[in-house]
Order: sequence, then C-alpha cells, then structure tokens
Amino acid sequence: MTDKIALTPKTHTTPPAKFSHGVRKGNILQVAGQVGFLPAEEGKPPTPAGPTLREQTLQTLANVEAILEEGGASWEDAMMIRVYLTDVDHFAEMNAIYNEYFEGRVEIPAARTTVYVGLPAGLLIEIDALAVLS
Repeated sequence: MTDKIALTPKTHTTPPAKFSHGVRKGNILQVAGQVGFLPAEEGKPPTPAGPTLREQTLQTLANVEAILEEGGASWEDAMMIRVYLTDVDHFAEMNAIYNEYFEGRVEIPAARTTVYVGLPAGLLIEIDALAVLS
C-alpha cells in the first residue's frame, strides 16, 4: 500500500483546521480548495491578492499550481477542476480569465464544474483540483 503524503508548499501557511492543502497517494493528487491569498509571510495573517475577481482568480490558480508542483504534478495532470464562485454574475468574467490563463498551458483541458457558494467576507473564488500522474 502506498503512503499518503501531505503537501504544503513554502508559499502556504499551515491550514487553519485539521486538513492538508494537498494529498498525494500513489499517482493520485488531490488539491484542497484554494483561495486567492498571497504567498505566506511569517507571522502575518493571510491577505487576499486584491478585491477584484481577476486578482483573486489568478492568485488562486497560482496557489493550486504550487500544490500540484509540490506533489510532482502539473496542469497537464489535472483531470478535474472545481470552481466555487460567490456571485453568479462573475461566471462570464471568470470564464474569460480562466480561458486566458490556460491558453497554451495545457494540450487537453481538465474537466470542470462551477458552483456557487458562500465564502468568508472579501473572498470571491475558491478552486480545487484532482490530478492523476503518469
């Protein structure tokens, strides 16, 4: 049986509850929901990348990518991406940002689901991912 490995990139702080930012077991890597917090600074609380959907989406994608890389994966290995938005009116803008971000990054895009949720005040988007490594 393959060991389960918790993944916490140096850009992330210790999670605020009993969970891992990412977990790899064998060739499966699950990235926990990430939000648009800037890279961790010792002794400082997490800070959102900015108030706009664009700023938060790009930082959220960077945070997901950091965990994928920590586990030896890339966006090419992503099979499923889930996007959680706080406002249905953000869907078209998020799609445009998402499409721009992935243009030229992946040959075959991952499957994706988008749902609407409540997040802590000021946070507009959360993204998680499932990757399968070769």
